[in-house]
Amino acid sequence: MSATNLLSLGLEDHDRLNTELGGGIPRGSIVLVEGDYGAGKSAMSQRFAYGFTRGGTTVTYLSTELTVRGFIDQMHSLSYDVVDPILDERLLFLHADLDAGSTFRGAEEETERKELLRRLMEAEAMWRPDVIVIDTFDAILRNDPTFEALVRQNEERQAALEIISFFRDVVSRGKVIVLTVDPSAVDDEAIGPFRAIADVFLQLEMIEVGSDVRRQISVKRFAGMGGQVGDVVGYSVRSGIGIVVESRSVA
Repeated sequence: MSATNLLSLGLEDHDRLNTELGGGIPRGSIVLVEGDYGAGKSAMSQRFAYGFTRGGTTVTYLSTELTVRGFIDQMHSLSYDVVDPILDERLLFLHADLDAGSTFRGAEEETERKELLRRLMEAEAMWRPDVIVIDTFDAILRNDPTFEALVRQNEERQAALEIISFFRDVVSRGKVIVLTVDPSAVDDEAIGPFRAIADVFLQLEMIEVGSDVRRQISVKRFAGMGGQVGDVVGYSVRSGIGIVVESRSVA
């Protein structure tokens, strides 16, 4: 594949992630990054976002957990300085304040919540950059009552159909959508359609080796890859450094 069709993850002088993943993410891809709590989904998606912006790619980062201050602090702790990209409008950060458990939610807020996925799709500014990262996507699904209701009626594919059709339209314009998902937080049948349509499917796993816990990226699918992409990439998340690709094998 031509390098011009790949969006580089950059930071070649910092880590080997871009090389390990074949030179970048193919344009027009839906990327699913799946992992349990603590597996490093946010750190990995933050690494993606920072590397993209460093290479001149514009990014939207939607977080269901972090405020803009929390995001900047978290990125700083990983040595990913995003202040300039935010100020230069290469990085658009959005905070989705779901707060589904609030007992003081007003009637107007509850009405808005019922159309969460639709409101997401109608937020035009969010979809203008080259890459759109949603961390975590399962929280969006779980907090959309329309989606929840269809899942309860065993209509998972119907529930997913509209948003998948929208995603396909977005990536048909050469954009990349990165979704992070905690599989333990959402029903398998609900997330299944998104696994099926993902062009790049990465599972983040934590493996116990003696008293040590090692992290690895298990590459389940990588359509349109550039260079060779391995089946497993070992990595760690280090304060003050960020993502570090490990050469050691997990045994």
